[in-house]
Amino acid sequence: MSLRSLFSRLLSVHSDDAPLNTQGLDNRRSKLKWWHYIAWVLIAVTLILSAVWLLLAIWYQFGAYSPVTWMVTAVVLGLLIPLLSAKYLSKLINKMTDREGNRTISTIRTRRVLAGSYVLVWIISLVWFFSIEPSHDRNWMSEVSQRVTYERDINNPNLVTFSNVRNFDWHTDVEATERWETRTVDMSKLSGVDVSNSYWMGPLIAHTLVSFRFENDRPLSFSFEIRKEEGESFSALAGFFRRYELSLIASEERDIIYTRSNARGEQVYLFPISHLQRHEVQSLFESYLTAADELNAKPAWYNTFTSNCTNIIFYMARIVSGDRLPWDYRIWVSGWLPNYLFDVGMLGGNTTEQGQSWSMDTWYEHTHINPKVQGFDNRIERVVDARSSEFSTQIRQGIPIPPLADSEIEAESSAKSAALASQE
Repeated sequence: MSLRSLFSRLLSVHSDDAPLNTQGLDNRRSKLKWWHYIAWVLIAVTLILSAVWLLLAIWYQFGAYSPVTWMVTAVVLGLLIPLLSAKYLSKLINKMTDREGNRTISTIRTRRVLAGSYVLVWIISLVWFFSIEPSHDRNWMSEVSQRVTYERDINNPNLVTFSNVRNFDWHTDVEATERWETRTVDMSKLSGVDVSNSYWMGPLIAHTLVSFRFENDRPLSFSFEIRKEEGESFSALAGFFRRYELSLIASEERDIIYTRSNARGEQVYLFPISHLQRHEVQSLFESYLTAADELNAKPAWYNTFTSNCTNIIFYMARIVSGDRLPWDYRIWVSGWLPNYLFDVGMLGGNTTEQGQSWSMDTWYEHTHINPKVQGFDNRIERVVDARSSEFSTQIRQGIPIPPLADSEIEAESSAKSAALASQE
């Protein structure tokens, strides 16, 4: 082979390989470019969400017209907007300074300064937010102005005397004759638990109450609620930002359910929980006593997601019943709590005349309180205890009240059978 042919072959190989190498390099650069855009989008979304959280926290703590709110908003936006557009801003500044012969500004350095300043502001705000303490001393609305307390009888611990049991006479949704009472109950006479859902904003959101039934005595109802100040209204969004203290109300059903079904016009449903043993009901009742002790010792924040009227009840019930109440997303979608109880077999054991287990639609039909108490005679001149007993009886019309299970085996097997029937 001549030198000419050898060089010719080498040059031809080099020339053929060159485009391939260039194409591979372009592909790698293209991939890096896409990853760069994805990372930048994720960073931008994180920054925007963190800014939204911070501004909402400031908004709900200080108000929309507070100088603090406007100042923090200006600082956050003043850092965030240049940070998100630092690449283009730096290019513009570089071109301008190049024309004037001045020193160019580095894009990386600009971003680092802006990012560091924003992170510092956000960390300071985070420390401030978690330093906000709840309080027992505010100008509370009348229906949450008192805190429930209790004492046990020295000779018989089953006898529990509650102070500040609410028993208001509601005239409208905001006007009521106040009445805080003392009531003694016998824990050895506990006969069951009922869960009430009050729907006030569509099918997904409901307020949950728990009533304890007693043999030969009217039920006692408990409700975890926000402790509203005078002139304050509830906002689910504000509930994420330490805006409301948590309150535990012990009340007669004629008060706490009537005000929802009759005074406010909310749609209320009452579901008796089945397949429970006596010790489970007593343990759940004790959980409410413990919750009252804890709230009286130290105030706590209400949180729309982690500590609301529904999931606090679930946390306590799961301590009592364990795996019989599995974790489920419907614990956080309070409007679907009855469906969850139905699916796990806690509403089973009741049949129609045809011998078929009730469907969930049938449960909703029979447990709807509003038609049962429409026009309820709640005149003040009537004896209070008689009115309370009558109201509690009326809201349970047409609902089979399940007896307590005699053993753990009976309770679990019956619940499993009901759960299987609900799936058919």
